[in-house]
Amino acid sequence: MNYSMVLYILGHILKFESAFLLLPALTGLLYQESAGFSYLFTALLCLAAGLLLSHKKPSSRTLYTREAFVTVALSWIIMGIFGALPFVLSGDIPSYIDALFETISGFTTTGASILTDIEVLSHAGLFWRSFSHWIGGMGVFVFIMAILPLMGGSTMNLMKAESTGPSVNRLVPHVRDTAKILYGIYLAITLTELILLCLFGMPLFDAVTTSFSTTGTGGFAIKNDSIAGYRPAIQNIVAIFMMLSGVNYTFFFLVLTRRLREAFRMEEIRWYLAIFFTAFCLIVHDIHGLYDTVGEACRHTFFQIASIFSSTGFATADFDLWPAMSKTILVLLMVVGACAGSTCGGIKLSRIIILLKTLKKELLLIIHPREVRKIRLDGHVVAHETLRTINVFLVIYFVLLLASTLLISINEFDFTTNITAVISMLGNVGPGLNLVGPTQNFSIFSGFSKFVLMFDMLAGRLELFPMMVLLLPATWRRK
Repeated sequence: MNYSMVLYILGHILKFESAFLLLPALTGLLYQESAGFSYLFTALLCLAAGLLLSHKKPSSRTLYTREAFVTVALSWIIMGIFGALPFVLSGDIPSYIDALFETISGFTTTGASILTDIEVLSHAGLFWRSFSHWIGGMGVFVFIMAILPLMGGSTMNLMKAESTGPSVNRLVPHVRDTAKILYGIYLAITLTELILLCLFGMPLFDAVTTSFSTTGTGGFAIKNDSIAGYRPAIQNIVAIFMMLSGVNYTFFFLVLTRRLREAFRMEEIRWYLAIFFTAFCLIVHDIHGLYDTVGEACRHTFFQIASIFSSTGFATADFDLWPAMSKTILVLLMVVGACAGSTCGGIKLSRIIILLKTLKKELLLIIHPREVRKIRLDGHVVAHETLRTINVFLVIYFVLLLASTLLISINEFDFTTNITAVISMLGNVGPGLNLVGPTQNFSIFSGFSKFVLMFDMLAGRLELFPMMVLLLPATWRRK
């Protein structure tokens, strides 16, 4: 383990977090809130710690897969630890455990909250909650790579540890240029939504925070009723951008480079649209009797599918009151998640597609045992290593799901509450069903259960492996 290099990168992470904290500090200043000083103090603390850790360049700057996974996992934990301090110092969230839960939920773009009244928070606190979604959506390492070349060719290991999906490919030959392209698209989507929301009458502060939460697929709102209080036109804009945020960013890159045929040949995109449309039709048929018009039922259905499928978690309706079939479809969408290479959570469609093709292959081999078949995605042969990684991913996912559900059951809540809470955390969705439904929150859980759920949020955002690697004793040996 190259400890000096790990600490060196952690130092850079803290320096960047220090810069991020200046924005909510400035927000507090603009609104003349004392809470802004809490963010300024934390920014200075992060800067001091960052300078201490990164003042000396390590002799060896090589970063192998093990170091990359450890670095990414520790970075997200440390960002949460420091990012929670302003909530406590400002008095917005007095309990540090609750503040840590809220912050990790923000960075991992989960959007699960322990707050019973969101609107009492300072503007600085509301901005930081939503901005943490935007930071975590594309990934802090992708952001840093776009600005600061840390260790040359080893950056690809960091991107693999942080990015979503079974495999990570460069859009262009250089990793740094790929990071710039990804963040350029990310920023463009955010600004486009921000402008449209303002044009349709949403106040600027609301539009900024909503755009951060939408593009990062986080779901932290600044109102107690989430997005329900805004007019339908605004809700539709948010729904469209949630749907777009669930799309693989490679698709946007191909469209921008006018490779339209290649873009629409992506199997994952076709599956994404097909599942979205099918779920929409089934749920509208199931709930149309609950609303005055079919149009209203369509609007709420489109919004909630876009919200849950993209793992954002905004709400315009209490879908916990919908019929069983509709709720089951939404829970399945939580588990599956949208496209790899997006900012969404869940298992990801590309993994599901490959698994279904593997299943078909194995069944056909029973009939034709001598036949040689290869699994392809978008015309390319899926590597054996990718297949093995997907199988291990699923095993870890279900082990974590069952273990976490068992651990939080000590609170004596019903099974639906417990299992949907864990599914929501692993999928970085936010709401679940029953006691953690869209109109409820996670304050009901004990401190121990909150730590279990925080681990699940981090594991879900980092695609399981980095957090699991932290638990292996072999990880920490020098050789």
